[in-house]
Amino acid sequence: MTMRETHRSGRPYARVAAVGALAAGVLALTPLAHAAPPPAAPTPPAAGLAAARDAAASSATLDTLSRFFARDGAIAKTEAKPRIEGATVPVYALSPDFVAGKRNAPVATLEYLASKAVSADGQKASVWTAGGGTDWKVVNIATGDDETRYAAEGAKKLSGGTVFREPQVNAWYVQRADRILPLNPEAVRAVGARGTTVDAYRDRVHKAYGDKLPGSAYAKKGLAGGYGTEAQAQPADAPAPLAAEPAGSTSGSASGSGFDGTTLAASAGGAALALGLGTVAVRRLRRR
Repeated sequence: MTMRETHRSGRPYARVAAVGALAAGVLALTPLAHAAPPPAAPTPPAAGLAAARDAAASSATLDTLSRFFARDGAIAKTEAKPRIEGATVPVYALSPDFVAGKRNAPVATLEYLASKAVSADGQKASVWTAGGGTDWKVVNIATGDDETRYAAEGAKKLSGGTVFREPQVNAWYVQRADRILPLNPEAVRAVGARGTTVDAYRDRVHKAYGDKLPGSAYAKKGLAGGYGTEAQAQPADAPAPLAAEPAGSTSGSASGSGFDGTTLAASAGGAALALGLGTVAVRRLRRR
């Protein structure tokens, strides 16, 4: 599989495929238990965050970033002079187990680590790394700085909380104990400006995605995403799938090294640069 670099805009997008899969079989939609707040999602150790940042700041990654920032003639590759700015942050997404109503499931699970890259002309990009322990590899570069920006905003809004994304509607939230607060307009539309409780949010996402989990009939029809050389566009009114969490998001490790075998490819989201990085692949598609 290949790694893709993807353009992003302010329009909502849905991730249609991710590395790995949950266990085979249909996930039972268990009754939703309204009890104590869910446990917090585990955080990666400091050594892992440092290793991910080192991977993002490596000479090979910076060279790729120079080409990324120079796309469409925005700036000369030799003038891009990209740098990694600030701390690397963990990026969480809505948990399929939480949607299914499993007892003691955290609201979100770790997807990848992200580092903010900035070019000499002010362009911003997010460098994604996947792996485990102290072995982290670059798997994607996406335009914008959503991950680090929302991590900072979440820390200000609800200190000590977990910032996570509901990819189906591109909504970003911060959660701590029983409270979930919105961080962007999509999240405000989903839960209101004052936020919501964990129980109410569980009810909402269970109703929206409970029958679209990996292993469901919806997924088996191929509607919940899949692999391929190009992203397949969804109709604007199609229900957004709940993608499986990447295998490398907790303890797995990306195989491959360097940026050998670089090829240019096209994706539904815009120009994509596919880099040969072994088993890790992430695709994003804007919903239209």
